[in-house]
Amino acid sequence: MIPIAKPLLGEAEANAAYDAVLSGWVSQGPKVAEFEAAFSRLTGAPHACAVSNCTTALHLALLAVDVGPGDEVITVSHSFIAGANTIRQCGATPVFIDIEAGGYNMDPALIAAAVTPRSRAILCVHQIGMPCDMPAIMRIARAHGLAVVEDAACAAGSQIRMDGAWRQIGYPIGDVACFSFHPRKVLTTGEGGMLTTARADLDAKFRLWRQHGMSVSDRQRHASASVIFEDYPVRGYNYRMTDIQAAIGIEQLARLPQIIAQRRRLADRYHQALEAMSGVTRPAEPDWASSNWQSYAVALAPGLDQRQLMQSMLDRGVATRRGIMNMHQEEAQMDLPRRFALPRSEQARDQTILLPLYAQMTDDEQDEVLAALDDGLAAQFHGSRPRADVLSREPVQSHS
Repeated sequence: MIPIAKPLLGEAEANAAYDAVLSGWVSQGPKVAEFEAAFSRLTGAPHACAVSNCTTALHLALLAVDVGPGDEVITVSHSFIAGANTIRQCGATPVFIDIEAGGYNMDPALIAAAVTPRSRAILCVHQIGMPCDMPAIMRIARAHGLAVVEDAACAAGSQIRMDGAWRQIGYPIGDVACFSFHPRKVLTTGEGGMLTTARADLDAKFRLWRQHGMSVSDRQRHASASVIFEDYPVRGYNYRMTDIQAAIGIEQLARLPQIIAQRRRLADRYHQALEAMSGVTRPAEPDWASSNWQSYAVALAPGLDQRQLMQSMLDRGVATRRGIMNMHQEEAQMDLPRRFALPRSEQARDQTILLPLYAQMTDDEQDEVLAALDDGLAAQFHGSRPRADVLSREPVQSHS
């Protein structure tokens, strides 16, 4: 079976976790601080705060920009359900707008029409690793006095060109960016998340809230030569990352350039092969974006049966996934008022499939994916077509 994704983990991560276990400090501690510092250097963000997962990161980010009961947050439905869940956990209401034509990210042209006196923030998503149009989003946010939270769950290692310079996603553009280290992501700690920001006041809130609102961290108390009594000035949460996870994350960051280069090489091979394959449309990468290709999504031609194609590929031993979910089509969010039609989002879910992509993928495995896709498409066209050629090429280089 060729899986949809596979984390790249090895002896370095195993040894790092082993050392963390034997150190005796297994909860949030010095390795978490080291991981935060390394992630800050990667993104260029002055502050990076590790948490238990990206959902908790989104929750803290929204709270920190003062999203609360009665507020509205403009976002896309075309994303993982954690986005709407965390907005509602703050007592606010998600306002869904559609995605862009020919892509899977928020359409900035639709934001202004969604702004009301209750609007507090924009939650944009760098979907499946592809950076969204941050300059356009920020112009609208500034014009209306809205905070911007970036859901960068899939986007570690992706880059965007801003003001003539290439920046890592997580570099301060909006108010906060939130990352996931789930095993489906490019960089993994098993579970885990990170918030990056340029604002020291927001970072201080994250650090207070992630540890029950406790005024003194475990590291401060452990390092103190005098007795310290902590207090709890605010209500908080248990959103801590463990040192075991952070130790793995440090090793993953060291692998990240290799992982990104390999994923971009594989994406380039997909691009070439799919150019000659009728029935599918390749994903587009704007010239101002450099994706980590966390997932590779192909749009199906009208009339093709998504489920039938996925089943035919599964029968060949190739796992796929349907297009990204839409929150408004899930029962848990159906009680929300529908202010706007979302035709592009609905079409993307039902007429897109995600192909396997992971750093360890061999060219032979990728060729088998392409063969299974081509044969599945041919069966639906009731005829056979030549299999698309796949040519080996040098890896696409990440921008610096």
